[in-house]
Amino acid sequence: MARRIGIIGVIVENRENSSRKINSVLSEYSEIIVGRMGIPYRERDLSVISLIIDGSTDEIGALSGKLGGIAGVKVKTALLSKDL
Repeated sequence: MARRIGIIGVIVENRENSSRKINSVLSEYSEIIVGRMGIPYRERDLSVISLIIDGSTDEIGALSGKLGGIAGVKVKTALLSKDL
C-alpha cells in the first residue's frame, strides 16, 4: 500500500472538554505521526495542533475523521500529491 506524507491542521475550541479524546486518538495513530506541535492561542480561547504524518490514505483519513468527530474540533488535511 502506498504511503503519503502530509500535514493535518487541528483547531480546538474548548480544550478542557476535548483534550483527553484528542490525545487518545493521537496515541492510537502514533505510528503514522512523524511530528506534532501544539500552540495555545489564548487571545481567541482555542488551541492549534499541527501534525506531520506519513501513512496510507486510509490511515490518514481515519485519523482525520476521528479527530473531526470530536466536538469542538475542526480538521484540515493536506497530502503530497506524489505517492512515496
